[in-house]
Amino acid sequence: MPRPDLLNPLFRTLTSMKGVGPQLGALFSRFFGTPEGQEAIVLDVLMHMPSGVIDRRAQNGVAFAPVGSIATLKLHIDEHIVPPRGNNRAPLRVKAHDETGEITLIFFGAKGGWVERSLPIGETRYVSGEIGFFGREKQITHPDYIVEPDRLDTLPLVEPVYPLTHGLSSKALRKVVASALDSIPIIPEWIGKDRRTIMAWPGFADALRHVHAPRRPSEGDIVSPARLRLAYDEYLAGQLALNLVRSTLIKAPGVARKVTGEMTERVEDALPFALTDGQRLAVSDIRDDLAKPTRMSRLLQGDVGSGKTVVALMAMAAVAEGGAQSALMAPTELLASQHFRTLQPIAEKAGLRIVLMTGKMPAAERRKAVEGLASGAIHIAVGTHALFQAGVEFLNLGLTVVDEQHRFGVHQRLALSEKGHKTDLLVMTATPIPRTLVLTHFGDMDVSVLREKPAGRQPIDTAALPIAEYERVLARLKSRFDEGVQAYWVCPLVEESEVLDVVSAEDRYAELKKTFGDKVALVHGRMSGAEKQAAMERFQIGDAQILVATTVIEVGVDVPDATIIIIEHAERFGLAQLHQLRGRVGRGVARSACLLLYSEPLSETAKARIETICRTDDGFEIAEKDLELRGHGDLLGTRQSGMPGYRIAVPDVHSHLLEIAHNDARAALDRNPGLRGPEGEALRILLYIFRKDLAIPLIKAG
Repeated sequence: MPRPDLLNPLFRTLTSMKGVGPQLGALFSRFFGTPEGQEAIVLDVLMHMPSGVIDRRAQNGVAFAPVGSIATLKLHIDEHIVPPRGNNRAPLRVKAHDETGEITLIFFGAKGGWVERSLPIGETRYVSGEIGFFGREKQITHPDYIVEPDRLDTLPLVEPVYPLTHGLSSKALRKVVASALDSIPIIPEWIGKDRRTIMAWPGFADALRHVHAPRRPSEGDIVSPARLRLAYDEYLAGQLALNLVRSTLIKAPGVARKVTGEMTERVEDALPFALTDGQRLAVSDIRDDLAKPTRMSRLLQGDVGSGKTVVALMAMAAVAEGGAQSALMAPTELLASQHFRTLQPIAEKAGLRIVLMTGKMPAAERRKAVEGLASGAIHIAVGTHALFQAGVEFLNLGLTVVDEQHRFGVHQRLALSEKGHKTDLLVMTATPIPRTLVLTHFGDMDVSVLREKPAGRQPIDTAALPIAEYERVLARLKSRFDEGVQAYWVCPLVEESEVLDVVSAEDRYAELKKTFGDKVALVHGRMSGAEKQAAMERFQIGDAQILVATTVIEVGVDVPDATIIIIEHAERFGLAQLHQLRGRVGRGVARSACLLLYSEPLSETAKARIETICRTDDGFEIAEKDLELRGHGDLLGTRQSGMPGYRIAVPDVHSHLLEIAHNDARAALDRNPGLRGPEGEALRILLYIFRKDLAIPLIKAG
């Protein structure tokens, strides 16, 4: 269905509006993050929410206007005191009074006579601005508004304040917002009458007018009925989008896979440990999904070290039982290689042929792997997104496993579903995600959660010390190295920075080499794949005892003999990141330790992070605390393509509306899966307004 014509006024480019030329239009496009080659539109301005409100309604007279307040005064202009010629620093002063007292209006750098024209001696003007005080008299420096008495209605007594960018004035933005408000067409209502009555919410167009042109400060408040209604609309559109993705994936024909249990039993027998109850439940959920004639779309979330990779292997073994192949995609070659090393011995014991596909593999090896996938001789391919590049064909791809969802958003889930392979999808994350974020970003997927750690995993002793204790840490580390232990040493930067007073990985590597010589290895993101691999291999075989690294080791690096991790400048890492890094140790049978070194003084937020990480190793508790400290904005790291970046909803304030929107979206699609009739048309319009990035592919699919 094409975009309804009634929405055309909202999708007009800003440069088609009076007063917006190419230069201002380009500024708006950059400010609103418009994709390259496109222009900002009227809707972008309407979705740009004020950050506050200025109340200019106080008109009590000079004597009763408190210093520091915003006041609107009806003044008689008495005198202009022009600075002497050549004194560019002195201001132009305008003396004025009302029946309650006197005030001076101050103007610095006033040229061209506009002050004299705006405030003619002997006449009356309304002046609005912040009341200041100098010497013994009240003053207003650079009033915000000066208007003639018969034009008082042009002075906004309640004025929204907007976030701005360099080159964009509030006056120019307000002018465009006023024109945009005049462009709002009559739009059918998508919220049921009962819901609107209970919540006392205005209609969509009225809500925008209340927020952008409030008559009272309370109308533009973040918890006003208008703002709550718009936040709900944004959540509802997001939930509809995710549910439509889900129905697209499920509606697309899948394969009812023949799951015999034979291969999964062999994998379980080959494991050096027993599965946890959580792993068994997740495997059972996946087997049930695979047996259905619809595509599986499941999120497997588990804490660091909860055994997600083993669950993925069991899923891939179940798919192999029906004669199909699997692909495991990781975000980096380092992580793909790690997965391959973990899976290969178990898979081969169970009779599953597995191959690692990377961009760096020799041509002959690659050709052999490609042939094996095309013939069906290889059951499992592990690699990066390169697995889906041209030239790599699977005979019968049945399951795609995606590790670390940060790089894998709604658009990619839709794209995979359109590949036509009838593949099932399992997305894994080692970041425990709070429920509100699961609803927001993965509402289209079923969820399995692994909460237990496999048997034998040791707790990790976590402590924090100021960096001033460095020499003491070094001495303690030296004594432990004599016992043969291995340690990670993590730094936030690769190389020295002129801006930040932070020890880099390269500096720390050079410093530690003075004490430990060749027993130190270095790995960071700017090294080539071969260099990183060589450093990791030295550490894995025990040739190196200290691995100095950046967060490149955050996910998936598995060296069971490493029992110490030192995180330098811990105050610069997020909670989830600290938890992920700590998870690099405690993977063997020996007791492990994590030491957080921090620079003083600590901010309150950094202090709260460090206290939390020292107190608990429960990833779900840590995720909730991270959400509390950071908000929803970037908890999942790199923003996903297709992941909603909210323009109206403020999750910390409006999260109670998410559950309501989630239930309402499900109910609407249960009633009307094809979004037909008047209700369906209204919901399609909602999608075009709030999720225009996804509306067209979703509505086509629907």
